[in-house]
Amino acid sequence: MARHPLTDLSPRNLLTAPSILAADFARLGEEIRTVDTAGADMIHVDIMDGHFVPNLSIGPPVVQAIRPVTGLPLDVHLMLTDPGRYVPAFLAAGADHITIHVESEGDLHAILGAIRAAGCSTGITLRPGTPAEALEPYLAEVDMVLVMTVEPGFGGQSFRADQVPKIRALRERLDALGRPVHLEVDGGLNLETSRTVVAAGANVLVAGNSVFRAPEGAARALAGLRALART
Repeated sequence: MARHPLTDLSPRNLLTAPSILAADFARLGEEIRTVDTAGADMIHVDIMDGHFVPNLSIGPPVVQAIRPVTGLPLDVHLMLTDPGRYVPAFLAAGADHITIHVESEGDLHAILGAIRAAGCSTGITLRPGTPAEALEPYLAEVDMVLVMTVEPGFGGQSFRADQVPKIRALRERLDALGRPVHLEVDGGLNLETSRTVVAAGANVLVAGNSVFRAPEGAARALAGLRALART
């Protein structure tokens, strides 16, 4: 299977990752094509197990169904208690990138290794209440770090400004490592809050409602986010 890992994209560029959690699932293929045409850089796919977080979302069959719809990388975020159990299914379904939580169970080093061995890029993330230092053992082996600026599990939450120092600290740490690692932010992002996290060092913006439900349409919403690279 041909994959499009995030290592194909430069962390020096500002990238957009519309989250399909906010899309109209009755028109999911059409919604994805819209943001693809509008210039999105990847598609963010949130996976929830109803245990690690108190909500259920989609599984491998949906990832498999949307894989032929777009050539953009599928950025899969596993909010799962036992990600190692499900990683093979998401790899087979066509994921290009998989991010796991540092709070999850299992041998996370081994799970990240299995993801990379399949040709995917790897990511690590953390809840807002988890300190940035918890990621230190994994920074040398991931291609992206995801900072959650809301509590994972539900879309449409308000941005937590208290996470901005964490974004800044992780950007400094990643730069010190000298590796090309993306820094992604997810949660309550609109044009104003995106400007804040970009200034703190983020280069990948996960936007759900502010893109798929934007009154001005997805194309203009994404154009506004991309313009932050020039400010």
